[in-house]
Amino acid sequence: MDILEAKRIVVEAGKQLVATGLIARTWGNVSCKVSDTQFVITPSGRAYESLTEDDIVLVNMEDLSYEGDIKPSSEKGIHAQCYLHKPEIGFVIHTHQANASVVSALGCDINNIEGYSKEIVGDNITVSSYGLPGTGKLRKGVIAALERSDSKAIILKHHGAVCMGTDYDDAFKVANEVEKICENFVFEKYSEFVGKKAEAFSEVYDYIVSVKKRADDMAAAKLTAYDSERFDDVMIFRDKEGKEVATIGLCDKCDELLSGDKYFSEADMHKAIYNKREDIGAIVHSDKEGITAASKIGQTIKPALDDFAQIVGVTVRCAEFDPNDTLKSAKKVAKKLGGKSRNAVLLKDNGAVCCGPNKEEALATEMVMEKNCKTMLSGGLFGEGKTIGKFDSVLMNFIYRVKYSKQK
Repeated sequence: MDILEAKRIVVEAGKQLVATGLIARTWGNVSCKVSDTQFVITPSGRAYESLTEDDIVLVNMEDLSYEGDIKPSSEKGIHAQCYLHKPEIGFVIHTHQANASVVSALGCDINNIEGYSKEIVGDNITVSSYGLPGTGKLRKGVIAALERSDSKAIILKHHGAVCMGTDYDDAFKVANEVEKICENFVFEKYSEFVGKKAEAFSEVYDYIVSVKKRADDMAAAKLTAYDSERFDDVMIFRDKEGKEVATIGLCDKCDELLSGDKYFSEADMHKAIYNKREDIGAIVHSDKEGITAASKIGQTIKPALDDFAQIVGVTVRCAEFDPNDTLKSAKKVAKKLGGKSRNAVLLKDNGAVCCGPNKEEALATEMVMEKNCKTMLSGGLFGEGKTIGKFDSVLMNFIYRVKYSKQK
């Protein structure tokens, strides 16, 4: 294939994959084979929405050398192995898609795939052994998984999926079908416990909460989920429809209402977080299904996925915010958040506050937090959820904060 045409296809593919939710932000990577010895691939640490053909990098399969000053994706070795092991493959998509991520933490292959799914993907999806992102260990695990499967998809343990096709359209079909296969895999496991197949992940969450939540656990007071942004010495609050509801002073010892109908107790929690962490510029109070279910269980969350360790933290702890004792409980929430290596806190029975230097980054924290909660809750059907070791989690978090976050 002509190199310029391949680059154009990769750029368009990246944008379409973002639009469909299979990849997001700078996560994942896309490549297209141009010959038996070369492929083009997306660059490291750049958002898909702004990519141009000039950003796409030409890589040599054999030694992973590349042309130009732009650094290719750190997972270029995975793409090279897909092309080398499967000559019929012409396009590769590495995603962090949600349902495949659930299966990635389980570490078990999906076998005996049937019907249309078998036609698109193959009769099984293997899970590779774990390795840190961009490392030789991860690449070796991928090679082993490729060698024991003839299908067009493999899952990377604690990481995501690699979907392959003869061209982009074929690889895109594979990625979509992998999500359906992984969802069905979890729902069939659910049926072993309740006698019927789940129709939505919310049913899985409800079941896991009923099993894990203590019977004598008193429910926390219901909170209103507001999002906020810090601007100098004020906080601007919005409701979940995006409507601005209040502007409140950030002074630690004041409750100055600069605009809006009333001062609300949740503002004290946001204020305590902003005053503790100068690096935080936005807070999203998430009430998404998985996060809310996890908050009802109230246990500390550990990374089941690489991107959780990188973006959200090595752990996320749970605190209760009491609207009848706002100052004291607000300080407890801020204390549970801790330093810069953690960007979220579960709020007992009320979801979580997800933080970032700006609104976009806070929403990214929420997205990854929800995916990790989905993974851990679904994993409860298969026994205790498997998590990434502390050393690897700390290392990934440090590298992301120091290196990759500065590329955005």
